[in-house]
Order: sequence, then structure tokens, then C-alpha cells
Amino acid sequence: MRDYYEILGVNKNADEASLKRAYRDLAMKYHPDRNPDNKEASEKFKEASQAYEVLKDSEKRAAYDNYGHAAFEGGGPGEGGFSGFQAGGFSDIFEDLFSEFTGGSRRSNTSSNRGADLRYNMNVSLSDAYSGIKKTIKIRALAKCDSCNGTGSSGGEANITTCPTCQGAGKVRSSQGFFTIERTCNACSGTGRIISNPCKKCSGTGVVNKEKSLSVKIPAGVDEGTRIRISGEGEAGKNAGSSGDLYIYVNMTSSNIFNREGEHLFLNVPIDIYTAANGGSIEVPSPDGKKIRISISSGTQNGKKFRLKGKGMPILQTRSYGDLYVEAEIETPVNLSTKQKKLISEFSDSLTENNNPKVKRYKNFLKEF
Repeated sequence: MRDYYEILGVNKNADEASLKRAYRDLAMKYHPDRNPDNKEASEKFKEASQAYEVLKDSEKRAAYDNYGHAAFEGGGPGEGGFSGFQAGGFSDIFEDLFSEFTGGSRRSNTSSNRGADLRYNMNVSLSDAYSGIKKTIKIRALAKCDSCNGTGSSGGEANITTCPTCQGAGKVRSSQGFFTIERTCNACSGTGRIISNPCKKCSGTGVVNKEKSLSVKIPAGVDEGTRIRISGEGEAGKNAGSSGDLYIYVNMTSSNIFNREGEHLFLNVPIDIYTAANGGSIEVPSPDGKKIRISISSGTQNGKKFRLKGKGMPILQTRSYGDLYVEAEIETPVNLSTKQKKLISEFSDSLTENNNPKVKRYKNFLKEF
């Protein structure tokens, strides 16, 4: 898939006005109304519209800048399906810019009554991000009225008629010279419907404010800023409009064991000077809650890294894993007794320059210096 900035012909630092100007030029050139039966033009128009839909929104643009097209890929609607943001209808974007060119908005009344999208910030621990987990969350938002089943009418659909003024469109048009002006229908207040007996509980809107619980699936491998889209779980739309979506934003809580960089984990482990000098083995924790035994070669120096391939974090939407890097911290003995100090002194006397090559090189450097 082509880069969105490349599609619009702008650089990554382009401001909102530049994005809008670039998209307008492409939309005017490739819009299907101007290129009937031209499949190539239609595809280019859709491509430009998708790019503009993402880049015009600051949050979507930030997600794209950080993760590229992967920010919007993944599972479809349903519980916890990871799919980032979903690009809106191409016609909706075009009409935002060119309502006068198209003769006024062509959006349906149902889409204009669509419920708002919701955002929920969720704290996720590293262990939960490693294995994936289901969490139950509670949100308070507009939901379908139980009393009227979202119709807004106490008598159901039987008491709802199509507005005769706008023919259900929710908007009326009037021509003034070469221009067509569109405004909200006063007869139905833009709903496109006339309700003879409005529901008392929701005042005819079809929605009420209430709290609901949702089970959310957090997939293995999520990281800071991961977005999880749950289709249709946003606010309910008024006047029988469709529901918005719920976006879960992942906030990773810090781990007191591992440092994380993407799919890789880093761990500092203290090693006693005897094991470092003579060799041996140590146990280290892994993110799955188990222990891993690794071999320490004789003469291991402070800062040496041991790479444990495939023992890091799961890579989102794949079956692959990152690596675990263990860094040795050689600990010098402290709180020595007089006897211990004497033994170390005797041991030191037995060492030659070949036992401490770095010290030897440094002494030679000082002589030359």
C-alpha cells in the first residue's frame, strides 16, 4: 500500500491547510462524477480520500506516523478486534469540502444521526500484554432506550411517519441562481421523521444516558498507544441512527523487572565475581512467569549481554516473538572481613598481567601518554 503522504503529494510536515488543498485538487480531478465509467480514476479518488481521512485527524495521523498502515489493519468488528481507526465514507469526506460542487450534501439522515465514537484509556501490565487477557470495563454513554426500543415513539414504528416536507431526508434545498442551498428541515428538526406520540423516557430521541459493562479482549503483544476498536459499542445514534465505535487506548504500566523496547525485553542481572571469573550458570525470569537457566562463561565481564532469542514479547498479530537481552552486572564483594581481605590480597599477588589484559593495556597507555 502506498504511503499516504505520497498519495496526496505532500511532505510529512504538511499542515492542515496544505493537506486540504492537496486533497481538493485530487478529488476535483478524479471524482467519479467527472470521470464516469473510469475505473482508474475511481480508484485514485478512493485512495486519495482514504489518505486524507487519516491525515486530517490528529490522532489518526499520529497513529499512522508511528505505526504506518499497521495502525489500521487487523480484525473486523466484534469483541476486542484490533483494527485501529476505520476510514470513513469517501463521499462524506468529499462533501465536507465540495458541498457546493455536488449540489449540497448527499448524506442520509441515518448517517448524520450516527452516535459519537468513544475513547477509553486502559492500563495494561506487561504480563497481561504478554499473554493477552479479557477485561470487563464499564462506560457511561448514550444507549438505546429500552422503553421504545430506540424508536423514540411510545407506540413503536406505527406512530412514526416520514416527514412530508423533506421526504425523510432531514434537509431541504432551495435554489438561488446558480447555487443550491441546503438547510435543516424545520418540520422534523432534521430527523426526517414525525413522531405523533414521543416516548416520555427519552423525549423522542430514542436514546438515554446509562452505564453498561463490556468484555474487552486485549490481544497478546499490545504496546503503549495500541488502539483497539470495538465496532458499534460507542454512543447510540439518536432517532434510530447507527451507533458509534468504542476505541480502547492502551497505557502500559511500568514493570519492576523488565525494560521494554517494542518486542524486545531487557534485564540486568547481578552476578557474583566468582561465577563471572570461574564460569557457571544462573537463572533469570522470563515474561511468561517461568525461569530460564543460562550459562556464564569464565571471564565474563561487566556489561556483557546474553541474547535469548524468541524469549521477548509477542509481536502483535503474528506468531513471532522478540528477544530477551540479559546484561551482566558483576558485583564486587563488599563488607569483607580481615581474613577475606587477606585471602584476596594473596590471590591478587598470584595474578599476572595476562589475567587482567584491560589493566595491562591501560598501564601501557599511561606510559605512552
